Amino acid sequence: MSVYHAGSRAVQDLVGVRERADHVGRSLGQGIKPVAAAFLELQPLLVVGAADPGTGRVWASAVTGRPGFVRATGPRRMSVTTTPAPPATPAPDGGPGGGLAPADPPRTAPVTPVLGGGLASADPLTTALATPGTPVGTLALDPRTRRRMRLNGHAEPTAGGFAVDADQVFANCPKYIQRRETCAWVPDRVPGPPRTTGRLDDEQAAFVASADTFFLATVHPGGADASHRGGDPGFVRVLSPRELTWPDYPGNAMFLTLGNLRADPRAGLLLLDWTTGTTLQLTGTAHAEFTADGGRSVRFTVTEAVHTPAALPLRWSAPEYSPANPDN
Repeated sequence: MSVYHAGSRAVQDLVGVRERADHVGRSLGQGIKPVAAAFLELQPLLVVGAADPGTGRVWASAVTGRPGFVRATGPRRMSVTTTPAPPATPAPDGGPGGGLAPADPPRTAPVTPVLGGGLASADPLTTALATPGTPVGTLALDPRTRRRMRLNGHAEPTAGGFAVDADQVFANCPKYIQRRETCAWVPDRVPGPPRTTGRLDDEQAAFVASADTFFLATVHPGGADASHRGGDPGFVRVLSPRELTWPDYPGNAMFLTLGNLRADPRAGLLLLDWTTGTTLQLTGTAHAEFTADGGRSVRFTVTEAVHTPAALPLRWSAPEYSPANPDN
C-alpha cells in the first residue's frame, strides 16, 4: 500500500520525481523509534496542525512546555502535557542535551501556551484536540541542532492534555532551518489578548514580510500534516492584505504538503517572533503554481488572522541563516 494519496502522486508525476518519492517514502513508518523518542523529550516546542471540527478551518498552533512535556508513551503514541508542570531546575546550558538556558529561575512553570488548559486564551485548535479521532499533523523542530521530525495521526484527549496515535513518523533533512543557538524559558511572560481580523493590517504584513520561518498545516481526506518553511527574510511576500506568496524550494520529493493542497486547498500558517513569543496564525486556502522552467510557488489567501502578543514563553537567540537558503 502506498504511503501517498492521489494528490501527492499527481504532483510527483507533474514534477517527474515518482521514483525518488518511492525511495524516500520507505523512510515513513508508524513506530516511534528510541532515537525519535529521545529527541521529542528534549523539545520545548511542538507545532500542531488540524482542521477545526466546527468551522472546518485549518490552523497551525504552537504548544510549549519544559522539555519532557512531549514524550513517547507507547510504540505508536506520543503524549503532550498541557496542564501545569512541577518546578524544574534549569540545565547548565541551553544546548540540545540539557533543556533551557540558565537565565530561567527555578519556579513552577505552567505548560501553557497557546493551547491554554485554562491558563491562556483559547487557541483555534482547542476544540480539535479535545475531539477524539481528529486527524492531526505534528512537527518537532529544534533550531539548536537543525533537526526535525514529523508525526501524523489522530488525536485523543487525555487527563493531562492530548495524545496522538501515529500513522506516519519520519525525519526531515535540515534544509532551510535557521539555527538558533539557545532557548530560554520566560515564565513571567503574560500573553496579551488575541486580536482576530479578516485581513492583514500593516503591522501584521510587516511581521510576515520579515519572517525567516513559518509553519504550514494542510489536510487531506483522513489525515493532516504540519510542515516547516524557511528562507532569508523576505522569502514570503505580501501581495495584498489578503494574499501571500512564497517560493516552494526543492525538498525531499514526497510532496506531502503540495499533494495535500491539490486534494484540499484549506491551509493554516503559524509565524513566530522568536524573541518576544508573539504569534500570528492565519487560516485560508492555498494552491501551488508551476512555471515552465520548473519553478514552484504557493499562493495563500487569508480568511482569518489571529495575532497574539507574547503568546509563547520562549526566547530564542538570533538566527544563523541556513546555508541552503536561496537568494531572494
